[in-house]
Amino acid sequence: MPDKFHVLFIGDVIGRPGRRALSRFLPELKKKYQPDLVIVNAENAAGGNGLTEEIGRELLFQADVLTSGNHIWDKKEALSYLDREPRLLRPANYPPGNPGHGSYIFQDEHGQKAAVLNLQGRVFMEPISCPFRTAEEEIERLRAETPIIIIDFHAEATSEKQALGWFLDGRVSAIIGTHTHIPTADERILPGGTAYLTDVGMAGGLNSVIGMKPEQALQRFLTSRPQRFEPASDGLILCAVFIAINPENGRALSIKRETLIEEKTGDE
Repeated sequence: MPDKFHVLFIGDVIGRPGRRALSRFLPELKKKYQPDLVIVNAENAAGGNGLTEEIGRELLFQADVLTSGNHIWDKKEALSYLDREPRLLRPANYPPGNPGHGSYIFQDEHGQKAAVLNLQGRVFMEPISCPFRTAEEEIERLRAETPIIIIDFHAEATSEKQALGWFLDGRVSAIIGTHTHIPTADERILPGGTAYLTDVGMAGGLNSVIGMKPEQALQRFLTSRPQRFEPASDGLILCAVFIAINPENGRALSIKRETLIEEKTGDE
């Protein structure tokens, strides 16, 4: 059994440009890091909002587990897909009765298991169940299977993300934030051995406002009127984080951010 377990985590994939960025850059990252587990946040992969089964299948040819967030409900066909595809997660702290699952146990070719847990924040977001209490309940169950637990915390407020990091330090291997699409530079290993990053960023159009066409975002801010947003396709960016974990105790050994950019322009 290898003495390290390697995880590659890709930020929110935004529409077709995000999928193109994934196809363009992920093989390079896999060659460089040789990850045992690839996690991709896919909640915006279909047109910038939601996910379809066809796109989910496409992404699962490249990744091992897909996480999500509040936009996973935007495409109706995703509801039945969530029930049929255990590798596609929705936040575990949505109320009981919703389709899908909030966690998944992955097993690599060596038989090493790793748990992926998806949670969603409540500050400036939907008033769903407490992510802190849900995390405690889920972790107790998951640790019976494996000490390696990676959390995608899909949240708006940096304070809520940091608070969860300190709350779970030493109890999970990594907490990686998603949702804001802008990568933060605060990656670290907390004192108890948990790798932490407030937001990993996104995969999508480089010249954009959080992945969307700038002119549409500007109209929203200048007029204060609702505006239809479309994924930007000018240039490509992919943001990722690589984590090495001790498989014996689940503690993180290292964490490193990666940002890959292609400045060529092109149509969607």
